[in-house]
Amino acid sequence: MAGPDIITMGCRLNIAESEAIRDMAAGQDDLIVVNSCAVTAEAVRQTRQAIRRAKRERPDARILVTGCAAQTEPQTFAAMAEVDGVIGNREKMEADTYLSSSQQKRGSLFSSPHEGTEMPAFAGMTEKVKVSDIMAVRDTAPHMASAFADHARAFLEVQNGCDHRCTFCIIPYGRGNSRSVPAGAVIDKAKQLVDAGYGEIVLTGVDVTSYGPDLPGSPSLGLLIERILKGVPDLPRLRLSSIDSVEIDERLFDLIAHEPRMMPHLHLSLQAGDDMILKRMKRRHGRADAIAIVQRVKAARPAISIGADIIAGFPTEDEAMFENSLALVSECDIVHGHIFPYSPRTGTPAARMPQVDRTVIKARAARLRDACAAGRDDWLRSLIGTSQSVLVERSGLHGHAENFAPVRFTSAKPPSSIVRATITALENGALIAQEAA
Repeated sequence: MAGPDIITMGCRLNIAESEAIRDMAAGQDDLIVVNSCAVTAEAVRQTRQAIRRAKRERPDARILVTGCAAQTEPQTFAAMAEVDGVIGNREKMEADTYLSSSQQKRGSLFSSPHEGTEMPAFAGMTEKVKVSDIMAVRDTAPHMASAFADHARAFLEVQNGCDHRCTFCIIPYGRGNSRSVPAGAVIDKAKQLVDAGYGEIVLTGVDVTSYGPDLPGSPSLGLLIERILKGVPDLPRLRLSSIDSVEIDERLFDLIAHEPRMMPHLHLSLQAGDDMILKRMKRRHGRADAIAIVQRVKAARPAISIGADIIAGFPTEDEAMFENSLALVSECDIVHGHIFPYSPRTGTPAARMPQVDRTVIKARAARLRDACAAGRDDWLRSLIGTSQSVLVERSGLHGHAENFAPVRFTSAKPPSSIVRATITALENGALIAQEAA
């Protein structure tokens, strides 16, 4: 076995950071790192489940837990007999963290935090727990992944943290305040990834569209993208992870609408389709704003596909409010839907609001998923007979079109290549493609 096992839960940012961890922990063959997610109570439950499964499969391995759930509730994981150490989101980007106790200079599992910095020790510091105050972190995210064993695309971290305080969200307390990676570092890493053979880069972060205000000159995300495209001319495809629609300025819109190397695929953090629920969520857009931006971008670039995050059963949501969210699926032509049943997160304002019955939440989430699935199937069928540019995954048999439609080939293609293919059918949720002559 070469290197640690990494178990990644949750978002694309975690995927990127897991690969950085893989590099930092190289040679630690006895190690399992669980990179956790805290976005819902179910995500925390699944993390605990993954830890127990990993210990059953490799009883002699060391297990370290990191990520947002480790940051927000470290004692939950410290109390698990299977866990050898709990690491905060700051600490997981320090290579010494992954050394065994015999390798640590000071002889314990974790050494003193951040010596020589102004980072204060935190109440989470014990022999088993190394979790500092994430709100005190002011530096930019310095580690960006350099290799992705299971992906043909690379996830490049350009921003971390969030300055907004949506009433349902625990993530700012797991990631800290917003901070951006300087453009020069991003471009250098993008060049390395292209040189390593990656045909697509996905820009990731907690709140990607908030990129830049903390940097000299307050550059915007649009300016960063322009600099990447100019500085890395051999990069064929650039994609955005989830973005906040209200933060799409004219510069960014123009790139999304007209730049051919920007993939025609937007994933929007919409969360709900009812104005009262959006207000109670403390979102910064209204229902009409969401519909307007989708209509505008699709008018400029008809081939673009829309994804969205939607929460089912937010506190106080009645049937009429839910129907507004359900209708948003068709009104915004959402074909990549991420549906989250609401679950209260301790310490958030929404957890103190009147809650919706769990059975109702589950049923509403199912209806949203069904609506998204129906719209997705219609959209995929509409692509039959078209020609698509497909990035081939590591298997050689699967890939994704520019609009992020899943594609399956009838014969293997070179991994990480970009193939022009004709779509001939739809089977089991994936388009069937034959390489164009």
